[in-house]
Amino acid sequence: MTDLFDTAPPDERQPVFQPLADRMRPVSLERIRGQDHLLGEGKPLRTLLGAGKCSSMIFWGPPGCGKTTLARVIARLADAEFIPLSAVTSGVKELKEACERARVSRTHHGRNTILFIDEIHRYNKGQQDALLPHIESGTVILIGATTENPSFEIVSALLSRCQVLVLNPLTPESVRTLLDDAVGGDPQLTREPRPAWEPEALDRIAALAAGDARIALNVLETCCEVARQHDPYHPRIDQALVGEVFQNKALRYDKGGEEHYNLISALHKSLRGSDPDAGLYWLYRMLEGGENPRFILRRMIRFASEDIGMADPFALTLAMSAAQAFEYLGPPEAHLALAHLAVYLAAAPKSNALYMAEKRVIDQVRAGGEPGVPLHLRNAPTRLMKNLDYGKEYRYPHDFPGGFLRETYFPEGVPAQAFYRPKPIGREKATLDRLKTLWPERYRPDGEDRG
Repeated sequence: MTDLFDTAPPDERQPVFQPLADRMRPVSLERIRGQDHLLGEGKPLRTLLGAGKCSSMIFWGPPGCGKTTLARVIARLADAEFIPLSAVTSGVKELKEACERARVSRTHHGRNTILFIDEIHRYNKGQQDALLPHIESGTVILIGATTENPSFEIVSALLSRCQVLVLNPLTPESVRTLLDDAVGGDPQLTREPRPAWEPEALDRIAALAAGDARIALNVLETCCEVARQHDPYHPRIDQALVGEVFQNKALRYDKGGEEHYNLISALHKSLRGSDPDAGLYWLYRMLEGGENPRFILRRMIRFASEDIGMADPFALTLAMSAAQAFEYLGPPEAHLALAHLAVYLAAAPKSNALYMAEKRVIDQVRAGGEPGVPLHLRNAPTRLMKNLDYGKEYRYPHDFPGGFLRETYFPEGVPAQAFYRPKPIGREKATLDRLKTLWPERYRPDGEDRG
């Protein structure tokens, strides 16, 4: 039967398009860039693969760092059949079919099978558990690839049967080497009219790719085609064309994944370390990556009490003002309010005394039972309560000189102690000096506290 839509002779059909990133995929360990900590001479993985051995592994690394490529090269070195699956588009049915194919290959042909599962973190617990008996029996050698932390995304039973290998994002130098290889060796990329390259243009692609070789090579290929459209006779690729093709830098950011927590941690620690410039850098890494500014504001509001506290009580006020400004202005105009707050928090004096006081008092409350409130501290709104001595002998501090008198405010059985231990930093120093005067038995003259 003739296909009415397939009228061209076989030799005149258009070839299937193969992206540059796929055409340039390395076929040997020597050509894999940026993973010398795993594949350098003398490294355990390199030695193992050199002997044709392979065990089940999980590759953890960012997009475009070579996880799939390394899995394919390993299969070739181990002389194993390679079955690729994507956890995005496959399920238990496809797993069973792949494992049955692997069983047949092992039983009838004596050949091992590497089952490569991309985005393995997208499998649920049941799907991951379905792999266990096939790994245990040796039917398949699993190589899983994930951009998420395996500790959180891979079930412990599967982790215990696999070695976790961390792949690094490629450095700009490694990406530039890949671009040079493509420019010098890919016939489709360099076909006539052959583009002229500005070295700075390749440098810019390497810098903007954020360690992702796939993005870099795809942008390079697009630049070539656009340049040929701009000038069919003398195409040229410069930094302006790269900027036009790239539009926005490829930010490696997952609002629901580990990078989300890594970046907010980096912001928090930069502010705690009193570095406003680093704080601004991490803040805008998140904002440009699409993070919800309200999440950042909530963390900075908490920071104002946890890491600054009484050293600068105004920090909390400014944090709340920034939150209000964001709701009033909205993004992107309100991003400047977040920057305002980040710089203030970073430059402010630091004290974690309130944070530590919270920990100490919670420990005391949870360990010390629930002693009753002393009668003199109880409220007595009714005659019955007054007859039961609620509020009896309470002394009103404002009736005394300086608005203070020495009184016991702790319940019976809980020793008076310094949960809050102010530091001689910023405005908290004034608080410390006053508490030393009011409660000298708790706060030593040298600034040390008892408790």
